[in-house]
Amino acid sequence: MKQKLLVLSLLTIFIFSNVSSSFAMDPQYTPKKLKPLPYAYDALEPYIDKETMVLHHDKHYKSYLDKFNEAIKGYPDLYSSSIYDLLTCLDCLPSEIYKTIKNNGGGVYNHEFFFDIMTPNQTTLSGNLKKAIIEDFGSFDNFKDAFKKASLNVFGSGWTWLVSNDSGNLSIITTANQDSPITLNLKPIIGIDLWEHAYYLSYKNNRASYIDKWFNIINWNKAEENYKNLAK
Repeated sequence: MKQKLLVLSLLTIFIFSNVSSSFAMDPQYTPKKLKPLPYAYDALEPYIDKETMVLHHDKHYKSYLDKFNEAIKGYPDLYSSSIYDLLTCLDCLPSEIYKTIKNNGGGVYNHEFFFDIMTPNQTTLSGNLKKAIIEDFGSFDNFKDAFKKASLNVFGSGWTWLVSNDSGNLSIITTANQDSPITLNLKPIIGIDLWEHAYYLSYKNNRASYIDKWFNIINWNKAEENYKNLAK
């Protein structure tokens, strides 16, 4: 009898222990947090005004983030994956959230990249990135002209990017809506947001002026860092 009670007690402890471990290992949902701007809302004036930055960061970017968090909530297997991981393996996603992650995850990634590639401090193109731009485009002016032309040819909402492949070769591409170069296995070096919410309050329909002024606030130090970190 005592032996049966001992076996029953051990079995009970074993079951309780496994159930407790199962609960402990159950992944907890932690929403991705809004990343603050690396500078004050008015720091990019006169090139980008404070009101635009407030709306862009606190409304548009936040909206993409909220929709991404809501979509991912029901898929515990994806909790540990970064947005970068998800966007570089879109075909791995459940079909029912593919479009939401592509659009809203792309919106989060693109906006965080965009805010980080601008700075109120004057920086200068230099180093390996400067050498690569001159080698691949002939001169910085040629690159700037090609970048502007590509940006003006974007129909509707989208982005223009300077990207690198794994070999370090540069090219200029455009993407529609919130599509991102990383889904094409390309590394973004700089990127300009061409959605009207990024510039319309100051520039109205004058996209060309916005593009020209934007070159004054590119963080070339960050761009050089992006170019070096091709393995990321």
